[in-house]
Amino acid sequence: MKFITKIKNILLVIFATLALSACATQKKAGMDGDVYTGKETVEYLASGVPDRVFFATNKSSLTTAARETLRKQSTYLRKNPKLNITIEGHADERGTREYNLALGERRANAAKDYMMTYGVSGKRISVISYGKEKPVNTASTPLAWSQNRRSVTVKVK
Repeated sequence: MKFITKIKNILLVIFATLALSACATQKKAGMDGDVYTGKETVEYLASGVPDRVFFATNKSSLTTAARETLRKQSTYLRKNPKLNITIEGHADERGTREYNLALGERRANAAKDYMMTYGVSGKRISVISYGKEKPVNTASTPLAWSQNRRSVTVKVK
């Protein structure tokens, strides 16, 4: 009788595990711990060189991924010494206009300062903040917010 009870308990645990895993959706953690599904919007400055980096909520500190992207951008800029860029700072929709403009500027300057440590002259880099005025995703969701917390490097013509 004890053996049958153990078998039933094991089968119950296996069934519950299978049922829960079948209902689960694929999620990944955002840079600030938010959970979202989907992909971030990334375009390219050059082949293999992403044009943007992402930030945590209310932060202007660079993540490991952001530093790697900015190293690639710096390498590209050192190989193209006549190219000038503008770094656009952006924020998500939450917060006041003034707060988000200041945050966007801090983000753009963080990217600029990091690129300068990799040998890119500050004279070649201008910064501008758009705050929350130019979102890439207009939804009011954690995914949209994570996509909008960014700096974007744009070639100046």
